[in-house]
Amino acid sequence: MWLFMGNGPSGFSSSSTAEEVTKGIDASGLTAIVTGASSGIGLETTRVLAKRGVHVVMGIRNMPAGERAKQVIMKENPAAKVDAIQLDLSSMESVRSFASEFTSSGLPLNILINNAGVMTPPFALSADKIELQFATNYLGHFLLTHLLLETMKKTARDTKREGRIVNVSSIAHRVSYRQGIQFHKLNDEKSYSKAFAYGQSKLANILHANELARRLKEEGADITANSLHPGVITTNLFRHFGIFEGLMSSVGQLVLKNVEQGASTTCYLALHPHLKGISGQYFSNNNLSKPNHKASDKDLAAKLWDFTIDLINK
Repeated sequence: MWLFMGNGPSGFSSSSTAEEVTKGIDASGLTAIVTGASSGIGLETTRVLAKRGVHVVMGIRNMPAGERAKQVIMKENPAAKVDAIQLDLSSMESVRSFASEFTSSGLPLNILINNAGVMTPPFALSADKIELQFATNYLGHFLLTHLLLETMKKTARDTKREGRIVNVSSIAHRVSYRQGIQFHKLNDEKSYSKAFAYGQSKLANILHANELARRLKEEGADITANSLHPGVITTNLFRHFGIFEGLMSSVGQLVLKNVEQGASTTCYLALHPHLKGISGQYFSNNNLSKPNHKASDKDLAAKLWDFTIDLINK
């Protein structure tokens, strides 16, 4: 049970659930991709979107877990349209393979939810020799968005329905390295802080959404891009916290959000008609929020964009 329950301007609050913020919305005919959809808020997001009529394609690293998640959703809702495609966001090869398979399917794409992530693991490099949290939480999602953007633009033009890109960030973006993004020490084990590196990746998620929103608006594309803090939720993200994981699980029901509440802001941004035309914004508890000054830095967002384009084109 979440402690702070007052409704904000949207009419929803930190205690609102994903089902509550999408109640009455008919999303039949829409197609969405949700990454990290086999557990936690990704699974709940998938379940609720499917309940509202969305055809959801789950981006899944562990396919057996993905198939189990799909069966759970189908058992509750036999009419649900849910597919699963292998996706390891820490590998650019896997991201490219996923995007190719999705594009080849001929499906439209109305909604892209960049949700998957890892939190505070020991230092490690991805298959592409990039610090693991930056690679998984940010770079993989940037590349996925980049590869699917033309499909989203075409879908928006053909259907005359606004496309939506949703980046799941975190309040942890406030706790990053001093310069925000360690461009020149990205893969430096000696300067690695697992907490700061997590904050860095979440800051990058916001900067990505902001710069993407600016570019889409400049182009006149009918697609929005926003970011959010889902709340602090007891999920398996805490697996690298050692004994702290047990503490979080014990007190979680009293002071943290449950999964149904944690997925609400994502679903709100993905489906609610009140968000039409809103882009380049940061949300928390189903309402507009204000990120820290680094997340609002347009120059930093542009620099990160150029830096990332170089990374994915190497």
